[in-house]
Amino acid sequence: MPFNIRMGVPEMAAVWSDLSTRKLQGKLDRNEEKFFKKLVKVLGFLSDNPRHHSLQTHEIDALTDKYGFKVFEAYLENNTPAAGRVFWAYGPDKGDTILGVEPHPDDKQGSYSRIKLSGLPPAKP
Repeated sequence: MPFNIRMGVPEMAAVWSDLSTRKLQGKLDRNEEKFFKKLVKVLGFLSDNPRHHSLQTHEIDALTDKYGFKVFEAYLENNTPAAGRVFWAYGPDKGDTILGVEPHPDDKQGSYSRIKLSGLPPAKP
């Protein structure tokens, strides 16, 4: 059963809306096009199986403690400087919710403290 991907609100919902609209209009620059392609691929993997091996999904304890619900990190890219990461949680309607996309924080103590997540979308009535 596929998961329903819901963007974190308001930040990720706005980012996704902007990127997808400009993609349809052919107005993404080269870097945005590459980012959009990677994001679509990751969202497909998350929808099919949040534990897909190429995502290398794992819980981030520091973010779980900070926000009070389990927050997971999945790879948007790997082996690149400041590789992108997708931070997500299981949503209120048993679907995945994307809460943020950020560069990979450095490995120093407390590096996840700068990660800002969007809010969870409300449950569907």
